[in-house]
Amino acid sequence: MRRLRTFALLLVPVVAMLVFADPALAFTHGGEGLFGPTDDVTITNTMFILIGFFPALIVVLSILQHFLDKRHHRKFAREKAAAAADPVQGGW
Repeated sequence: MRRLRTFALLLVPVVAMLVFADPALAFTHGGEGLFGPTDDVTITNTMFILIGFFPALIVVLSILQHFLDKRHHRKFAREKAAAAADPVQGGW
C-alpha cells in the first residue's frame, strides 16, 4: 500500500505537468523572454554582474568556513585541555 501511495504522489505532478505543458509551449511572446526584449548591452551587463557575483560568493563562503573552523578548533582545544587537567579519581 505504501508503494502505491508513493507512486501516486510521484505520478500526479508528472501527469499535471504533461497536461499543462502543451498550452504553455503554444503561447508565444514574439521571441521575448521574461525580462522583455534584450540587446547586447543587457546581456553584457548581466554577465558582468555574474562575473562579480560568483567571486563574491566564494569570498563570503570562505570567510564563513574560516569562522566555523576556528570555532571547531577552539572547542577541540578546550575539550583536550579539560581532559588533560582532570585528575584521575579513584584508587584505594
